[in-house]
Amino acid sequence: MTTLNDYFQSHLNTASTDNHSQKSAVIDVINTITTVGKEITELLRKGALADIHGEAGAENVQGEQQKKLDVIANDLLLNALTTNKHCAGVASEELDDATAANEAGELLVLFDPLDGSSNIDINMPTGTIFSILPYNNKGQTVQNSDFLQKGTEQLAAGYLLYGSSAMLAFTFSDALDSDNDGVVMFSLNPTSGEFELVKKNIAIDEDTKEYAINASNYRHWLPPMQQYIDELLAGTTGSRGKNFNTRWVAAMVGDVHRILCRGGIFIYPKDTKDPSKAGKLRLMYEANPMSLLIERAGGASTDAVNRIMDYEPTDIHQRVAVVLGAKNEVLQVQQLHKQ
Repeated sequence: MTTLNDYFQSHLNTASTDNHSQKSAVIDVINTITTVGKEITELLRKGALADIHGEAGAENVQGEQQKKLDVIANDLLLNALTTNKHCAGVASEELDDATAANEAGELLVLFDPLDGSSNIDINMPTGTIFSILPYNNKGQTVQNSDFLQKGTEQLAAGYLLYGSSAMLAFTFSDALDSDNDGVVMFSLNPTSGEFELVKKNIAIDEDTKEYAINASNYRHWLPPMQQYIDELLAGTTGSRGKNFNTRWVAAMVGDVHRILCRGGIFIYPKDTKDPSKAGKLRLMYEANPMSLLIERAGGASTDAVNRIMDYEPTDIHQRVAVVLGAKNEVLQVQQLHKQ
């Protein structure tokens, strides 16, 4: 079985002279993240016995109540990444501002330390999402503005899924993927403690019969989104002429993992509950990294009209509507909104 270290060594052996150094740095950062992921996996396995359930008693920058493991996971990742020599700075969904690390570093890392943290106490899937960007002001102290790069600038992105098994999925940018492996997936072997390759060149079908959306917000959606879901609910009696199934994990990382494994579409649309917010999910910590994964697997990712990775970020905590997955379904949503 190919371990993660074996896989990375193979990729470095085939990397071109021009990007070997950068790819080596990206790999080192991913290794740091996966090492922390193993620690989080152990904490989740112990559950209540490790005193990780319940609220931490504080709110994050998003105004959300933090779970105990939100804080623990954030601290573990922050401490590990700020001591990685390649990491010039780190930005976390849980913190107001970016944290400067090593001025000699050539990379920036953004992460959501524990996506779906509301699932912790009920033993449902959670995950860690990460995005790696180039640092363009090497030798200077990192500022929030350094992270404001389009999703197309990502060098790599991925997630760790903590569920019945611990999974790692990631992709390099097209420029760094010398072996043309696209999106790859690893599973943590509990016996050896190693992540082992289970699949590469993951491809998403252009069509699907599965969709994920929080239907309780229907009354707040814009009319085009209501129309789209109405079409799906009508099944064989409606204009789509086929039946659809709803699947909703309540953790973006779980829903995206399902799409990479068996197809589908995930939607967290703009709604009217808070007109000041363009969407619920964060562009830099969730939407961009997941968009890179989905697009590299042959899917599409938009805000219902525009491609997400073409966004020019204005704030490290910027929010955005998200529609991603099976290409033809994403196109259908776009067409309804453009009409």
